[in-house]
Amino acid sequence: MSKNKDNPRNSEIPDRVGHIEKISRKMDDIRVAEYIEMISNPKRVIFMNFIAGLTRGLGMGIGFTVLAGIVLYLMQSWVNLPVVGRLIAELLDIIDTYR
Repeated sequence: MSKNKDNPRNSEIPDRVGHIEKISRKMDDIRVAEYIEMISNPKRVIFMNFIAGLTRGLGMGIGFTVLAGIVLYLMQSWVNLPVVGRLIAELLDIIDTYR
């Protein structure tokens, strides 16, 4: 008896592998086509880079704000902030006298 007759799933495995390979090739072709389309249109490249830059900048701004908030929150419990406030007030007075 052949192996295919013993287990009907054995005949399906090569078909599945071939099908997966076809899908993989199609996906690679699509990526290459998208890349070529993007490179051939400089306005699109500029626009995409602009949007990516805006997104990165916004993310950094939000991230820095959250990080600064956490640091200030932790510093409130560790540092006596009225002392820092007095120092800032003295600096402002010095600046005002030299105006």
